[in-house]
Amino acid sequence: MVVADIVIQTLAVLQVLLSVGLVVLILMHSGRDTGFGGMGFTPASQGGTHIVERNLTRLTVVVAILFAANTILLFRQLA
Repeated sequence: MVVADIVIQTLAVLQVLLSVGLVVLILMHSGRDTGFGGMGFTPASQGGTHIVERNLTRLTVVVAILFAANTILLFRQLA
């Protein structure tokens, strides 16, 4: 049981870290006038998303997938 408790505690801490990271990443995505787009990273002449925005999107997707997988693992450990 000691190993199971350590696994559950580790997954719980990871869940908190992933959730905070996911919230921060989502808030960085705000609309066109805010987030990275409004901070000058996207030149107006481009008319599209800048590479920083695309990388931010990729990172957000990866963290969201990790969050979902960790949620499932945590549920299976507690069930």
